[in-house]
Amino acid sequence: MDKKTKNHQSNNGAHVDWFRQSAPYIHAHRGSTFVILFGGEAVEHDGFAHFIHDIALLGSLGVRIILVHGARPQIKQQLNALDFHSEFADGLRITLSEHMAGVEQAVGQTRLRIEAQLSMGLPNTPMADASVRVVSGNFITAQPFGIHNGIDFCQTGNVRSVDAQSINQQLANDNVVLISPIGYSPTGEVFNLLAEDVATQTAIALKADKLIFVMENNGVTDKDGNLLQQLDLPHAKNWLSNHRKSGHGNSEQVNQSVSYSSDEFIGEFIETQAHLNNAAIACRGGVHRVHLISRKIDGALLLELYTRDGTGTLVTAGNYEGLRTAGIEDIGGIMELISPLEEGGVLVKRSREQLELDINNFTVIERDGMVIACAALFIFNKEQSAELACLAVHQDYQTQGRGDDLMQHLEWQARKKHMNKIFTLTTRTMHWFLERGFVECGTEQLPVEKKSLYNYQRNSKVFCKRLN
Repeated sequence: MDKKTKNHQSNNGAHVDWFRQSAPYIHAHRGSTFVILFGGEAVEHDGFAHFIHDIALLGSLGVRIILVHGARPQIKQQLNALDFHSEFADGLRITLSEHMAGVEQAVGQTRLRIEAQLSMGLPNTPMADASVRVVSGNFITAQPFGIHNGIDFCQTGNVRSVDAQSINQQLANDNVVLISPIGYSPTGEVFNLLAEDVATQTAIALKADKLIFVMENNGVTDKDGNLLQQLDLPHAKNWLSNHRKSGHGNSEQVNQSVSYSSDEFIGEFIETQAHLNNAAIACRGGVHRVHLISRKIDGALLLELYTRDGTGTLVTAGNYEGLRTAGIEDIGGIMELISPLEEGGVLVKRSREQLELDINNFTVIERDGMVIACAALFIFNKEQSAELACLAVHQDYQTQGRGDDLMQHLEWQARKKHMNKIFTLTTRTMHWFLERGFVECGTEQLPVEKKSLYNYQRNSKVFCKRLN
């Protein structure tokens, strides 16, 4: 076999492997509703056509798409052309009545440019035969931002309501909905809105499965500049509290919207604050997953949604909001939760003393002071393996994804500890683990310490999953 043939087969193999690894995400996202925000800077970028191609691909894979675009640089350019100068206060543009014609023109031109890109269907391009139908409309009802600290913000507004019913009707007809940062009042006034607020409130109103912020930088980083791949709400709040910066809107409050302080391109740090803060607002409003990704990474949208680790930061809520490491005070709640399963032979019996010894390995989901789900992670450093054990969900909450959330969280913990594999032993829930990427393996693949404790009378099946 010559070198050219070998390289061809290798490339084919990589392509097939990627497709197979993406299949679970393709199935999971089909029929889901995604709200995707991108700024006016993205529209001006040379790579915008690639981004639009990826949007079209999402639609072809069955994703219901709402696009919310910004127009910051376009508005600035248009107002400059009209010899208007914008004033800012508390990070918000003061939009005078005489500015609105320029704002409307800039937003309208940006929207038309996006629609034109989505309508392209040239042969030999990723958009060939895509048939993307785009619908815009007066989906956003707005109200004045009003007078704050004596300053009248004039035609700058807030989102008052979102016409979720009309948007859903368009999504049901397989249309992509495109929303501009403009809102209308019942009295016929037009208001200039923050695109990130429009996206956040739209995602909340639609109970969207995902809200995706396409940013100038790549997600949230720690103090050393390392990407934080996942944050739950408490950790997001801690990050915002530890990165307060005065003079940039309401960044000190996690339950308020953050605005930009200048018409110039904002710094990456301030943008991260703004989007993370809006991610927290969305999560508290019922959006389960918010993604913060970079527009500068070609294919970032597809990599985030159809690969295991993604490229940006995932902010999670819902069940994660009450997900935390267990403490001694949770022993009683865990015992009450797992006792019926122990009596039924589903779980191995654990004494209170053993639970106290292992409590730091447990993660629980708490709801109104009650432990409604738990799971434990045990690390075997020598074999770089982790055991997922004692996964239990209260019977009243078993259809709401708590088990999935716990498993994903513990997988994430195992990866952070550089484990290569996660395994579990079960006698009843084999198919549940198979459906989540585990494969049956023999006891010989257990870590030595775990193998020595294996109970052959229970005859538990072993299921393993690679983490890299």
